Amino acid sequence: MTAPDNSTSTPNPQRRSLLAAAAALPFATGLSGLAGGAWAQGSDKPEKEEVRIGFIPLTDCASVVMAAVLGFDKKYGVKIIPTKEASWAGVRDKLVNGELDMAHVLYGLVYGVHLGTSGPKKDMAVLMNLNNNGQAITLSKALADKGAVDGPSLAKVMAANPREYTFAGTFPTGTHAMWMHYWLAAAGINPMSGAKLITVPPPQMVANMRVGNMDGFCVGEPWNHRAIMDGIGITANTTQDLWKDHPEKVLGTTAEFTQKYPNTTRAVMMAVLEASRWIDASLSNKLKMAETVAQKAYINTGVDAINQRILGRYQNGLGKTWDDPNHMKFFNDGAVNYPYLSDGMWFLTQHKRWGLLKAHPDYLAVAKQVNQAALYKQVAGAMGISVPKSDFRTSKLMDGVVWDGKDPAKYADGFKIKA
Repeated sequence: MTAPDNSTSTPNPQRRSLLAAAAALPFATGLSGLAGGAWAQGSDKPEKEEVRIGFIPLTDCASVVMAAVLGFDKKYGVKIIPTKEASWAGVRDKLVNGELDMAHVLYGLVYGVHLGTSGPKKDMAVLMNLNNNGQAITLSKALADKGAVDGPSLAKVMAANPREYTFAGTFPTGTHAMWMHYWLAAAGINPMSGAKLITVPPPQMVANMRVGNMDGFCVGEPWNHRAIMDGIGITANTTQDLWKDHPEKVLGTTAEFTQKYPNTTRAVMMAVLEASRWIDASLSNKLKMAETVAQKAYINTGVDAINQRILGRYQNGLGKTWDDPNHMKFFNDGAVNYPYLSDGMWFLTQHKRWGLLKAHPDYLAVAKQVNQAALYKQVAGAMGISVPKSDFRTSKLMDGVVWDGKDPAKYADGFKIKA
């Protein structure tokens, strides 16, 4: 795919003015190593020009991939090297040990590492959201044939046919594990005592369901649609059914990286934001994106597994089709990308709900440490992207419970089904 005309490796006036504009803004409080807002050595030049960004083969890696493929990275003076990883545990380990500079990563994984609830403990940073929506819960065709096609009907089938039922997420503290826990509990199924939950890397979900290793899974696309195409699974719910416009993957890194390479961090954020805006700008861009990320170097699947659901064209594998306006979004006029503190806090409430955290953390303090809201405002301001007035947003989830971030401990303790 040819890069756009403005993708040159030489510094251009637009990049200079963007970064100069960013320099004039107050510096991110989260990056206190550079107090006062000065650029490193008085220059806007990225300190590290090659940036290795890990990704897992999922549709929502697209903005990182397209930033590199379309040359948006060069425009801002960096070279993004997308690095395909086999599992989220591998992404975690390589972020922690510095083999990866950044990653397309699960929101809850970043928080798990920051608090040491999912392996090694290291101060982490969420730079921006990469997407909203676009994951799903798949049930096996065998279960669907018995009448389990959504949460309530699954609960009836499980009650009528007692055995050990196994469901998969992709990482213990990650988004998919939390969506699966939440969805089961909303149907009255206790995921701690009434089911077995296992961890399976996203690209291996379909193969594991094919051989009967699990009854259901929650994963990102294209693997839910792939299960339908292969005739082994059905879509019980999309994650946007659980929580409309929910946060999903983020651009994550270590706090150390943002402190050591502030200009590089900003440059990468600008490139990925520009790619996000490009993807959502038109139907043809979305289809070009699908053709690109389907390739062997990225997701390694047929483009037909990707190009329907990114447009909101859904089928459930049982004959039902619908157009979903709340499909996967990468930019949505900037609404997608802001790292709301309340989003990060929600994952902490679920980690506490399911016993991953033994005691209530200082929810707001942790979110302020991790989510680089001030840095994001700087970058968005330089690019003319609007930001919300508040660091909190209010959402009603599928069980009718409202989350607004105001009393996270009460919220976490308020669920009838919990660890």
